[in-house]
Amino acid sequence: MSHTDIVVIGAGIAGASVAAHLAETQRVILTEREDRPGYHSTGRSAALFTEIYGSAPIRALTRASRAFLFAPPPSFSESALTRPRGCLYIATDGQLESLREFAALPDIAPATRAISTADARNLCPVLRADYLAGALLEPDSSDIDVHALHHGYLRLFKSRNGRVLNNAPVHALERAGGGWTVRAGAETLTARIIVNAAGAWADEIAALAGIARIGLVPFRRTAVLIDPPPGMTVNSWPFVNDIDEQFYFKPEGGSLFLSPADETPAEPCDAQPEEWDVATAVDRVQSATTLQIDRLKARWAGLRTFAADRRPVVGFSHEAEGFFWLAGQGGYGIQTAPALSRAAAALALRLPLPADLLQAGVRADEMSPSRFARGAARSP
Repeated sequence: MSHTDIVVIGAGIAGASVAAHLAETQRVILTEREDRPGYHSTGRSAALFTEIYGSAPIRALTRASRAFLFAPPPSFSESALTRPRGCLYIATDGQLESLREFAALPDIAPATRAISTADARNLCPVLRADYLAGALLEPDSSDIDVHALHHGYLRLFKSRNGRVLNNAPVHALERAGGGWTVRAGAETLTARIIVNAAGAWADEIAALAGIARIGLVPFRRTAVLIDPPPGMTVNSWPFVNDIDEQFYFKPEGGSLFLSPADETPAEPCDAQPEEWDVATAVDRVQSATTLQIDRLKARWAGLRTFAADRRPVVGFSHEAEGFFWLAGQGGYGIQTAPALSRAAAALALRLPLPADLLQAGVRADEMSPSRFARGAARSP
């Protein structure tokens, strides 16, 4: 039996980042059900840093994550965590009103500018002139190196004497003697606090602890990789996003990454792409561009797990002392990780939120699991 202060369940980006912060002052063990951290959602993400993506609480967490992502401590990563990649929102004639409404939002307007369709096609020359009716550019968005960010947190965690247990799915959780007993793989652990950062499995972990599920839903998201058009270099193209998020595409290592932006409810699992969703990605992108997609280099799928109001769930359960939720990041877990992990670590240690997070608009009550206990979940 191993005794520790905190057990963090799930070694994806959420678990790894909060464990790294907690380990600065606490003894922490990080458990992972797979043979390596980040196998599921984290390892399948092609993340973009954009301050105008997601609900208001997500945008606040993203703003608060900018400083770290663009200027991490020198020892955190051997390579930059971000690379410039503008984000281009496009609209057909029937979507122009949606584009205008989006561009007018108070925290969207300062970060974007409307550009002509000709300028949009200069940025991404495969866009069809007869498809494109309007465009909005966010020039300061960037790609995020997911591997560098995730492994930077894992290195930081280990440097603070944190211990990672791989191949250790949690199969029992019991509250006893003022703490928790956790059976993970072949090991038995005891701790004062459990941090439930299990992603798509977070409700399952709660059920093991005898705590009510909060209704998290994993949604499958499909990705396809294709070759660029012959003789065309795509590395400088922006991330191109349909304003109603019916599809998006972006350069990825000299290839093109496409998604139909699908959201199909799924059970927690090792997600695999469905042929229909792959075909939908190809069809929608071909409709908007001059691309002729005859061959796929790769295809995969991942799970994006949301609460009903699409806000993260961060805080202690009211049902059992020492059970802490860190779940429901959806598709925003990478870009919000620096701020969300600091917020979660502070709340788990019953400390105030850091001042810079408060200044960015991060609020603990908007993330608290108590909103579900009161039946007061709000719309995005």
